[in-house]
Amino acid sequence: MPLNVEDKKAIVADVGAQLAAAQTVVLAEYRGIPVGELTTLRANARAQGVYLRVLKNTLARRAAQGTQFEPLADSMVGPLIYGISVDPIASAKVLQQFAKTQEHLVIKAGLYNGKMLDVNGVKALASIPSRDELLSQLLGVMLAPVSAMARVLGAVAGQKAAGAPAPAAVPVAAVAATEAVAKAVADAAPAEVIAEAAPAVEAAADQSNVEPPAAE
Repeated sequence: MPLNVEDKKAIVADVGAQLAAAQTVVLAEYRGIPVGELTTLRANARAQGVYLRVLKNTLARRAAQGTQFEPLADSMVGPLIYGISVDPIASAKVLQQFAKTQEHLVIKAGLYNGKMLDVNGVKALASIPSRDELLSQLLGVMLAPVSAMARVLGAVAGQKAAGAPAPAAVPVAAVAATEAVAKAVADAAPAEVIAEAAPAVEAAADQSNVEPPAAE
């Protein structure tokens, strides 16, 4: 059913609002993909906070006018599905992961942070860990020295209980390792991600009666 003028205006306004808040847009050709698989793709996109929509390219170009995504206009050719996300990685990751299992989804182009991306650029962006993945990795790194210190103190307590002479202090190597890991984390991770990880580290430290590593 053809779209009337009001329908077109509504679509342009909706997409324009999404683009105004977005950091990344990825275009992919979807010709030949079964409806059921597209439904699955849309559901996955929603779960990841990605606005995913099949659009008429003329309407998409109109919506992109005056935004940072206007340079994508030349790539808006053929039957395209548009992935738009506030998260800089999410749209690239959702579409690239789907493309790995569905050969009919072909990444065409993208734009992130004002820079045009070709197929390889979109794949590279999709390979970057998401915020949740980065936070999980960061927690593992930050908790490693806490666990090590807890094991050392546990061994000390065991020696005392058995009547064996206990070390006067925690081994210098363990302290040095803790400080080194803490510094590496502070240098490599964004401050806001460290802040998110801190409560979990403090909780683990409380359970082990060990001071958490301080980010310098």
